[in-house]
Amino acid sequence: MTVQAAAEAAGEYACPLVEITGGEPLLQKDTPALAGALIRSGKTVLVETNGTLPVTALPEEAIRIMDIKCPGSGASEKTDWSNIRHLRQTDNVKFVLTGRPDYDWAGRIISQYRLADRAAVLLSPVEPALTCADLAAWILADHLPVRLQPQLHKWIWPDEQKGR
Repeated sequence: MTVQAAAEAAGEYACPLVEITGGEPLLQKDTPALAGALIRSGKTVLVETNGTLPVTALPEEAIRIMDIKCPGSGASEKTDWSNIRHLRQTDNVKFVLTGRPDYDWAGRIISQYRLADRAAVLLSPVEPALTCADLAAWILADHLPVRLQPQLHKWIWPDEQKGR
């Protein structure tokens, strides 16, 4: 599908917001062009990236949702830390946490890079290893300047519906 065809397909919906996600969208060379076409058509565009590739490839108007991989993911060493200096108040930084060690690590990163001053910070628990209730309690106890974000795709599409 061409960039133009994808933008036109998105235009068929009366939704003013489009999120480009799935694996790592910046691995697709046409993602910045698609984001730009959607923006020019009047859509608000969010791009959810795993934080391993330069976010500067995206149009300035795109809202970046940048994942910072925690040690529990097994991929934390792949983070492109230079992306942090390109974050804006309209962007989001997301940490997906598998347990207390990831939470403590994320807290240190949030503080070290002053992430809450740069962008909205989201913490998502990997259930059942870490429950929303436990994560919420830790956030409240530590007064972290973050939002709790359950992994909604797991609530909306349970395991038996994946791949349909």
